[in-house]
Amino acid sequence: MLTIYGIPNCDTCRKARKFLDARETPYRFHDLRADGVSAGMLDRWLAAIEWKTLMNTRSTTWRGLADDDKTDMNTYKARALMLAHPTLIKRPVAETAKHVSVGFSAECYRRL
Repeated sequence: MLTIYGIPNCDTCRKARKFLDARETPYRFHDLRADGVSAGMLDRWLAAIEWKTLMNTRSTTWRGLADDDKTDMNTYKARALMLAHPTLIKRPVAETAKHVSVGFSAECYRRL
């Protein structure tokens, strides 16, 4: 089963969901803000995707972090920040049993 992780008011998440709905592709939506992110989920994603790709450094949440939190970034620090602030995760994250992708592209979603 395909799971889309994001937030409902995110434009990119809306595009992804609209794309899937138009093709009658079954999926489950997981609201990162309301439902949160677990360490296990984040670890699966970080095993498949580099933290620099997964972390949204252009977000309002990122801009609101203290400067100390933004410096000397590495996988462990990024993981801790994304667990504490799930909206730092670039959206949407699409996950199947064999695949994880970040962001939306029609080409990538066709392959899912």
